[in-house]
Amino acid sequence: MEMSIGFPNIGIEFAHVGESASIFGYKIAFYGILAALGMILGIAYVVLESKRRGQDPNLYLGMILVGIITGLLGARLFYVGFSWPLYRGNIQEIFNIRSGGLSIYGGIFGGGLGAALFCRIRKISFWGMADTASIGLLIAQIIGRWGDFFNRGSFGEYTDSYFAMRLPLSAVQTDEVSAQMRENLAVIDGVSYIQAHPVFLYESVLCLVLLMFLLASQRKKKFQGEIFMRYLSLYGLIRCFTEWLRTDKLLLPGTRISVSLLVSVFLFLFFGAEALIRRSMEKKRAAARRRRREAFYAAEEEAEAELDRQDQEKAAARAKGTDPKGQEELLDKMESAEEEEDEWDGSLPSVKRAQEENASARLAENDGVSEDLDASEGAEPADTNQEGSGEEPLAEPEGGSGDGEVSEII
Repeated sequence: MEMSIGFPNIGIEFAHVGESASIFGYKIAFYGILAALGMILGIAYVVLESKRRGQDPNLYLGMILVGIITGLLGARLFYVGFSWPLYRGNIQEIFNIRSGGLSIYGGIFGGGLGAALFCRIRKISFWGMADTASIGLLIAQIIGRWGDFFNRGSFGEYTDSYFAMRLPLSAVQTDEVSAQMRENLAVIDGVSYIQAHPVFLYESVLCLVLLMFLLASQRKKKFQGEIFMRYLSLYGLIRCFTEWLRTDKLLLPGTRISVSLLVSVFLFLFFGAEALIRRSMEKKRAAARRRRREAFYAAEEEAEAELDRQDQEKAAARAKGTDPKGQEELLDKMESAEEEEDEWDGSLPSVKRAQEENASARLAENDGVSEDLDASEGAEPADTNQEGSGEEPLAEPEGGSGDGEVSEII
């Protein structure tokens, strides 16, 4: 079987591209190797980013482990559910995932459900962790999508554009080759080739652009879950383009409508609108909080300015010796004192009353002593020399006369 892959319009030719590698005699598909490499790099980013943000990386590892298990289950069930006629007669083939048959949307929904249950049990924010985890998931998709290059699957309709990819007809699945491809087969050296859109390349490059956009948006996000919602919405838009080109579509039973295309449109419209609405609401809330803060600071500054103005007026009034407000207060105090004096009824406070009573008692004692002294001074001594004469005794003058005359007392 011819194993070449070429891009004839840009002059690139890979002569032999194998689908698998043999390790210790065990064949491992490059598709699985690249998917595993993508998951490892995605997990490494999540762990490093959680450490940079000061979060617990073990919580992310636990969430990712649960998400991988439920994601694989969801990817397989999604594919089998919309390809049931292929598995109806062979139930055991459902568990043979090595033969392919995984849906990226089934993986996203299953992984998201498992991660949400994990966060609910651990009582942590799913949306906050999903912002970081979605970047890791996108890294895994960018690398894992190149598995389709080695697997020669998920290509688009016939094209002769600049990036047209040429594949040997014998190397691709027959049900993926459209009538338009068969009409435009190229035969080179007896080998039939088809030309198709390299959808894996388109999706990988567009996811790389989306990755750079989301990384730049992390600093400006307004709410928890915004990065995750943008991922779902914009990846849905990318998938609308690539799904339109692909020939290996999962169809709604009995119709020609692509299931993945419907899911892509829903994701783009719903989560795109949700992200825009919530972002607008958060902006309005932030503006309202900013206005309240500005009003509070303005009122505080105005109050401080008023206090400063009053202090300056008081200082100026004191410097001039006239303080109208101070004089008013002084006059009010004087008037209050006069009113209290006018209304005084003679009653004194208890302390003053006690002092007054003590002073009155001391004055009374002093008055009694004075009366006794006056009584004793008024009593005349008895005259022992002239009893009953009734006449005053003669007093000898202080200075006697030299001639012996006696002075008469008149």
